Amino acid sequence: MESGAWDRRGPADSSSAAADGPREVASVLDLRSVGLVRGQATLLDAIDWAVADGERWAVLGPNGAGKTTLLQIASAHLHPSRGEAWILGERLGSRGVDVFELRPRIGLASAPLADQLPRQESVLDVVRTAAYGMTGRWRERYDETDDARARTLIAALGMQDFIARTFGTLSEGERKRVQIARALMPNPELLLLDEPAAGLDLGAREDLLQRLAKIATDPGAPTTVLVTHHVEEIPVGFTHALLLRAGRIVAAGPVGSTLTDANLSEAFGLPLTIAATHGRHSARLSQ
Repeated sequence: MESGAWDRRGPADSSSAAADGPREVASVLDLRSVGLVRGQATLLDAIDWAVADGERWAVLGPNGAGKTTLLQIASAHLHPSRGEAWILGERLGSRGVDVFELRPRIGLASAPLADQLPRQESVLDVVRTAAYGMTGRWRERYDETDDARARTLIAALGMQDFIARTFGTLSEGERKRVQIARALMPNPELLLLDEPAAGLDLGAREDLLQRLAKIATDPGAPTTVLVTHHVEEIPVGFTHALLLRAGRIVAAGPVGSTLTDANLSEAFGLPLTIAATHGRHSARLSQ
């Protein structure tokens, strides 16, 4: 992806947020003792996690570990039951914080959001409606700047030949790429990708991971958090990893010191061995 495919805002101003707490708030995402309870189930428990501007995080764990729930809080679609969630310098639930103003600053690609996109909309409209925070055309108008940006992002994700196609006629891999272009449309300060490679065949997965690696290694790209079940789906250029199990953090930090045999085995409950080659990872059951 060519540098300049987006014009990212600068890092969030955390000065006002820092004045309200005992320590400085991380510029992008700062979860402090966050927990989420639904009925008798604890989905997240005692989550302490800070994401700084420019970092690229992979969140891993087995089914039911709390990965998607964590992303819903990070996208300001869920409030924690306890603890504090600071997003782009704003604390969820505090007076004066409007999630409808906060959410457009966050680019999100997820299966639930994809289900809301009208299948009859063209690829161009699916992407550019994100400029208004909408999932379908209504009465809004787009100027040349909107069109140019949408077309640039569509081309950057390799979908320029599909720009007039309807979303419903695309393959799963093509839809994933359109969703990422859409997530980047509003110049987000934070990009959240929930299992972007899920359901893709080998070729589509590798094509997508190559494109995500270009985003990750572009210094102008937004801070990114990617959720996945598989270490093989961590793109080159990702700087940090967070491992979850049963709603709690197993390990978090730079990729090299976090993605270890011991940490991965604890997170997935099996003796695993991890290997890295040219910036890509793989894992297998220990012999």
